[in-house]
Formats: sequence, C-alpha cells, structure tokens
Amino acid sequence: MSFAELHIEVFRWINDLGKHYAALDPIAVFFAEYMMYVLAAGMLVYWFTRSNQNRMMVIQAVAAFVLAEILGKLAGQFYFHNQPFAVLSDVHKLIEHDIDNSFPSDHTILFFSVCISFLLVRKKEGWLWLAVAICVSLSRIMVGVHYPIDVATGALFGLLAALVSYWAVPKLSFIKQLLSFYEKVEGRILPAKKKSTNF
Repeated sequence: MSFAELHIEVFRWINDLGKHYAALDPIAVFFAEYMMYVLAAGMLVYWFTRSNQNRMMVIQAVAAFVLAEILGKLAGQFYFHNQPFAVLSDVHKLIEHDIDNSFPSDHTILFFSVCISFLLVRKKEGWLWLAVAICVSLSRIMVGVHYPIDVATGALFGLLAALVSYWAVPKLSFIKQLLSFYEKVEGRILPAKKKSTNF
C-alpha cells in the first residue's frame, strides 16, 4: 500500500466514524465550527485576570499563531490539494466549506499554536487545552474538510511556533514596554479593585 493509499484509508477510518456512531456528528460539528469561540473566551479570561504571567502567555500565543500561520501559507505555496469532499466519493461531509487548498489546516494551526502556548506556561489546565486542540484537529477530518496530513502539518507548525514564541517573546523588551503602557492606560480606565483589609 502506497503512502497516498494509506493516507486516504486513515481519512476514511476517521471520517466514517459518524456513519457508524451518529451521536458523534453533533460533537464533531461543535468542535470543528464553534470551539474557536471557547478558545477566544479563554484568552479573554486569561487576559483580564490582570496577571502579568497570563498576559504574557496570551501575547506568546498570538505571536505563535501569527508565526505558524505564516509557515502554513508558505507551505501552501509548495503543496496543494482540495478538500476531501471535493475529491473523494461518499465523504461524510457535515459542514459547508469553500473549495480551496486545504493544506495545512488553519484550525489546527490556531489551536495547536495557542493551546501549546498555554501548556508551556500553565501546565495544570494546559493539558486540557492540548486535548481540545487534538479534538478540534480530529473533528476537521470527521466533518470531511481536511485530510490527516493537513492536520498533522498544522499541528507541527503550531508546536514549533509555540516553542519559538515561548523562548523569544519574553526576551523582546518592546513587548514588555507595550504591555506596561497598556496596563497604565487600563488602570486609568478600569481601576483595579482594592482588596479589603477587613476580616
């Protein structure tokens, strides 16, 4: 069996899960389409805890996503294939999607770059975020819009970008200066509540 045949076999095995277990379909759709809103909400919560560590983590996550997305766009210039539903027959397609280059998966790039950035800083709940990233990646195959190679490459780019961002961003003095300036402005607009000294 060639790599291309094995690749399609793996896609079929994951994509066909919904045909055998219909209860998985709404779960796959939720992860594939709507989990990004949960991720955005999580980033906002971390940011507005006003913890310097959390805010630097969010900045690192955004920087990682930008870097990973650049890598993804460059990779897409060298390799191209349409979505499985546009090429293969009898694909279990659960969501609407334009036909374009599906390599690599942008959703996977987003979730792996951000969630691994969370894991590197906040290891306790970071593993939960990593599990979310894996579920989102698999869901993109289950709904029929990506091949395994799309999500595997997206995950790799997200991992590499998160590691680079985790190492590089805290060393950039202008990032610290911008964050300090933002916090001064925020403090004037939204003063932090003073902790009560009464017991």
